[in-house]
Amino acid sequence: MIKELDTVVLKHDIKEHNLEQGDVGAVVHCYPGEEFEVEFVTGEGTTAAVLTLKGEDIRPLGKGEILHAREITAA
Repeated sequence: MIKELDTVVLKHDIKEHNLEQGDVGAVVHCYPGEEFEVEFVTGEGTTAAVLTLKGEDIRPLGKGEILHAREITAA
C-alpha cells in the first residue's frame, strides 16, 4: 500500500515531463481511488515535475534497490 511520503519508482516514461521509467519520486498526497500526487526532484532539490499518477504508474522503491543519476533536459 502506497502512502504519503513514500518513495516510489515510475513504471513507464512520461516524455512530456522528461521523466523515464525508473525515475524516483516522493508521494506528496494520496487521493481516493488509487491516485497519487508525486513530486520528482533533481539532485540539488529543484522540482522537475509534480504529477497526479495512478497506482499502475508507480511502485514502491524496494529495499534492495540502488538509485541511479541521470541528466535531464528542459521540456
